[in-house]
Amino acid sequence: MRQSLSLTAVLVIDYDDAIAFYTNMLGFELREDTRLSAEKRWVVVAPPGSDGSAILLAKAANARQARAVGDQSGGRVFLFLQTDDFERDYAAYTERGVRFVEQPRTESYGTVAVFEDLYGNRWDLIESAAGLIPSKKIAIQKNVRFEA
Repeated sequence: MRQSLSLTAVLVIDYDDAIAFYTNMLGFELREDTRLSAEKRWVVVAPPGSDGSAILLAKAANARQARAVGDQSGGRVFLFLQTDDFERDYAAYTERGVRFVEQPRTESYGTVAVFEDLYGNRWDLIESAAGLIPSKKIAIQKNVRFEA
């Protein structure tokens, strides 16, 4: 069996504000923006060069969802943005005004810094250590063991 994650929903207050942040601040590509009804759109963004999973920008439709905007992971890092050049992306994001809540640091699994999106969701910008694949980096970070 072969499966993969295709989309992760991120709750937003306003579609256009979210599109502007992800495309202008993070340099993501707008893959789709289809109106489904007067209030609902299907909006998908993805990092440049990504052929894997993407983000579905989902407008909060009720009070419960609105309360979760910016806190979908209870204050923990919610999403992990893997890069092939940490210094390049950190410099570009800083120049564009992306808010980093932690300074860059080097760990056994790679170089990482935590930033927030426009609503406060926390992201890791991470470049894995040489020779270390991203999933094993996560395992090291969480003290999980993989079988060979």
